[in-house]
Amino acid sequence: MAQLLVVEDDAAIRGALIRVLTEHGHAVTSTASAMAALRHVLDTPPDLILLDLGLPDLGGYEALKMMRAVSAVPVVVVTAHDDELEIIRVLDAGADDYVVKPFGVGQIEARIRAVLRRSGRAETEGGSILKVGGLLLDPDAHEATLDGVRLDLSPREFDLLHYLTKRPGQVVTRRDLLTHVWQLPYGGADKTVDVHVSWLRRKLGETAQEPRYLHTVRGVGIKLSPPGEPG
Repeated sequence: MAQLLVVEDDAAIRGALIRVLTEHGHAVTSTASAMAALRHVLDTPPDLILLDLGLPDLGGYEALKMMRAVSAVPVVVVTAHDDELEIIRVLDAGADDYVVKPFGVGQIEARIRAVLRRSGRAETEGGSILKVGGLLLDPDAHEATLDGVRLDLSPREFDLLHYLTKRPGQVVTRRDLLTHVWQLPYGGADKTVDVHVSWLRRKLGETAQEPRYLHTVRGVGIKLSPPGEPG
């Protein structure tokens, strides 16, 4: 099940998308404005965003550029204009795919599946094993390995790594981790997160000064990305 964010100001279209995507097994949240979508990306990063370009408060193109500045979450742009130059423009700005209105249920679902596969967020046919670089995580077996070596993780360290591995390249805030990993909906001590991240770094064979997988984005949060990608 993928966590999807629908950003669409037309209530009828938004409602139809929510209904259809939910029927296909996705967990769907929605918003009608670009700024609310940006806050959602920072606070609770989804697996994929469906972004309408015609938003009332901020153009979808500008919203896309702002999202790309803080997150690598896949974005499928939804547009009413079948204009090649506009499509090239949004793809160059960081969109992973686009779909032109009106579109069929099968088409939008197929595009979502394809983008999730390319981004590594889709479940594999053999199960739900997650892979980021040399890091493999099996949620069902509650096991993680790095370059073929099993990691000795505490339950909380595993949950933290699991949450980050499901969102490769995305900047995750401390508040988001406290809410979803520690189950503290009203927040808690940021130091709790920092300590566990430090422990996890040691087990991944890295430090804050020389990160390999866990990269701190000052003033925002932390993201997990494979070695070789810019932190």
